Amino acid sequence: MVAVARHVLSGGVGPSESIYADRDIAAVGDIETRYLIRLEVADRPGVLAAVANTFAHNNLSIQTVRQTGHGDGAELIAMTHKAKDAALAATVADLGKLDIVKDVSSVIRVEGFDL
Repeated sequence: MVAVARHVLSGGVGPSESIYADRDIAAVGDIETRYLIRLEVADRPGVLAAVANTFAHNNLSIQTVRQTGHGDGAELIAMTHKAKDAALAATVADLGKLDIVKDVSSVIRVEGFDL
């Protein structure tokens, strides 16, 4: 963007603005996308079921999940199916209330092609 602005300011000739310039920009909360959620959890029976139930309760579907144990804890990484930001926010809030979840370490919005 900076290079384009410099080019225009220096009198450079180039294509005009795109036909998309007049389109409305969708609110981030209205866009459905996938999310990668990383959790630090207790490593004991029932943890995965409780986490999956929290996702389901908030209508956030899990596409894949990976759990790696380390000591008395575990790292759980979940990739979701497409969902809106409100479902993600509710899920993360509810996960934070579970005594088995030590930390919601990261949440990453995943844009692009579906796998």
